[in-house]
Amino acid sequence: MQAQAPNPDWANLARYRADNARVGVAQPGELRVVFMGNSITEGWAPHFAVMFPGKPYIGRGISGQTTPQMLVRFRQDVVALAPAVVVILGGTNDIAGNTGPSSLEMIEDNIASMAEIAQANGIRVVLSSVLPVFDYPWKPGLTPAPKIVALNAWLEQYARTHNAVYLDYHTPMADKRMGLKREYGDDGVHPNLAGYRIMAPLAELAIREALRKALPRRAR
Repeated sequence: MQAQAPNPDWANLARYRADNARVGVAQPGELRVVFMGNSITEGWAPHFAVMFPGKPYIGRGISGQTTPQMLVRFRQDVVALAPAVVVILGGTNDIAGNTGPSSLEMIEDNIASMAEIAQANGIRVVLSSVLPVFDYPWKPGLTPAPKIVALNAWLEQYARTHNAVYLDYHTPMADKRMGLKREYGDDGVHPNLAGYRIMAPLAELAIREALRKALPRRAR
């Protein structure tokens, strides 16, 4: 069997390169927010103008991505845009094994690294819970629900002890099996419009809370 050629752009740095150049850095006084994530964020961004009217919110989600890929492109797709706040949502594709086996500790390390890079550059951090999933349609049988619950508990604790904000999507969107409520998503993983309408005000509240936080001393 012929070996597959390595992907020359594993983290998909090219995806937003031109748009980043067009957008440029935030203007003084602009409360820009970058949403960093995977397909859930990518699918949400086209609705930002309606769900966050008049807000300078930018989506930087890429379908299928895991937290190591997000970490590789974090400086280009977040730091270089100089937002006031970054909303990080990732980890579900790691649990699904999209880029190979991944322990919870590996996911936690990647998310912590993104948070530290943001805060070192004067960006306030919102850490989003992973959305509930009972089973992945493309990788059935992994029983992700308890792993997601455990990861979210770590995210909440990390945010509490590292001057970040924890954004809990999981609690209002989970059914009794700790999967995504049927009315909020058609495939059990990705939100539909009703799901995004649940998420939007929660994100807005978390962003407001983050903006009230003092920047870490080293970032001033």
